[in-house]
This record gives sequence, structure tokens and C-alpha cells, in this order.
Amino acid sequence: MATIHLGDGEKGGVGKSLFVRTFIQYRLERGLPFVAVETDRSNPDVAGIYKDLCQYAVFTEDEKQADKADRIFEMAIEKPVIINLAAQSHRAVKGWIEKNQLFELGREYKVGFCKWFVTNGGYDSLKLFTQSLTSYESKMQHILVRNWGMCDDWEHVEGDKALNKLIKKYKVLVIDFPKLAYRERNLIDQKRLRFDEALQDKEITIVGRQRVANFLKAAYAAFDKTGVAL
Repeated sequence: MATIHLGDGEKGGVGKSLFVRTFIQYRLERGLPFVAVETDRSNPDVAGIYKDLCQYAVFTEDEKQADKADRIFEMAIEKPVIINLAAQSHRAVKGWIEKNQLFELGREYKVGFCKWFVTNGGYDSLKLFTQSLTSYESKMQHILVRNWGMCDDWEHVEGDKALNKLIKKYKVLVIDFPKLAYRERNLIDQKRLRFDEALQDKEITIVGRQRVANFLKAAYAAFDKTGVAL
């Protein structure tokens, strides 16, 4: 079964785009087939870096343009799709799935859905994760991505009884996404580098390139841990 991987965070500033770029690099280095799709029209930074790999699609609540996301499902019949979702896409994506009965259609065409929800551990972020989880329930696999680049203390999340009850109920997978050092991240963003390019870039020091390599190694191990990244 091919999978539509939704890179989500619902709100901006949680590190979702960095996560999606890392996931794309993971599949490239593993030699795994995929199609990358950019849906963030205001800040298409994933397509800006992986421009040769990215297709474009639009999620919208405007019924006249609702079919602009349909090509995602068509592509997923052939190979897995990785989507960089724009902030505040929940209603449009949910409407697209429900109006077209894509869970049912997915069973027919062997296409599944997986949402990688990136959180910074903040109240609003976790509330939006809960909203997504309760909207789809067991129909869509959720993976909670704890971004250590945005938060280094997750005790409040681990102690949230209501949240953890939902995580257990819907069999949510939880992974830790590692922190990428500020200097290297800023250079990568500034120069619009792919991670494989960053590992060869002379403006990044030898030790800095090692930090990037260590970041990728830790991120890939987290992806492998889920058992659904392939």
C-alpha cells in the first residue's frame, strides 16, 4: 500500500518544513521512491530547496477549486507522496478527504494516509494536534513529532493524562526530532541547501558538517523507529 504522508503542524513556527525536508532527504538516501508535493503558497520553502523534486498542489475550501488537490491521490496510486502542508490547512484537507470519501477510495486503490504532526510542545500546538486526532480518529495514522529544536523539556507533555489517553486510544506513534545547531541551520536556510549539499559546503566548517551528519543520523533513526516511514 502506498502512503500519502502529510507533514503537518497546523500553525507556523513549529519546524514543520525542516521536518519535511529531512524526511525527503531520508527517502533520497534510502533510495525509496516518492513524490514530494508543496502546498504552502505563502512560504514554499520545501519546493524552494528541493525544486527539482517537488510538484505543486492546492488545498482550499473553495468548491470551485477543490479538485486542485485531486492529483495527489492520483500520484499516490503509483508511489508514496510526501506533502508539505501550509499552516491552517486542517479544514481544507479534512473537507477534501471527507467529500471525496478518500479513506474508502484508498482501500480500493491501496492508498493509505499518515499524518506526521510536528509540535513545539506549546499549548496551542498540542491543542491542534488533539483536534486533528479526534477529527480522524483511527482512520488516519498519526505520528506526534516532538521537535527538540523548539523545546528541550517534554515533561509537561508526558504528564498530560488526557493527551496520553488519546495517544494510547488511537495508537499514536511518538518520535523525537533532533535539534539542528543554529549556525548550520541558518546557513542551510540562507543558502537554500539540500542536506547532501550542506555536507559538502565549504562555508560550513568540518565540525559543522559533522553536526549536520549527526542530526541526520538521529532523525533517520527516529523515522526508522516508526516502521511506517518506508
